[in-house]
Amino acid sequence: MKLNNLKPACGSTHSRRRLGRGPGSGLGGTSTRGHKGAKARSGYKRKIGFEGGQMPLQRRLPKFGFKNINRVEYQAINLSTIQKLVEKTGLDKLGMENFVAAGLVKSSELVKILGNGTLTSKVDVTANAFSKSAEAAIQAVGGTATKL
Repeated sequence: MKLNNLKPACGSTHSRRRLGRGPGSGLGGTSTRGHKGAKARSGYKRKIGFEGGQMPLQRRLPKFGFKNINRVEYQAINLSTIQKLVEKTGLDKLGMENFVAAGLVKSSELVKILGNGTLTSKVDVTANAFSKSAEAAIQAVGGTATKL
């Protein structure tokens, strides 16, 4: 095999269509663009959501509610997850670095401890927020709930 023998695999290349080369080519005249309209013009770019003049879907559907720009989004961690983490690691103090290391949250996220599940081990938990039931459950087993 030499460089002058190389050629692409059969069927892998195609000769491109040569548009606008006269009526004999079969691709002359309107050059596959049809008659008039925006798509026939040069410089046409399809608008996202454009439905040919029909009222677009995003304008047909009703709008409701609002987005609160001051909303604070927390990543939820349940007491059952904390219990599993304590059994796995054997730690009695849990904070953000432990949650990040366990892959429960990202370091940039805020954490809220929720009271779902049971806690049997005494553990000191540090997080951004606690539900009332979670705080009560942590203190019931002798631990502390510290807010950041």
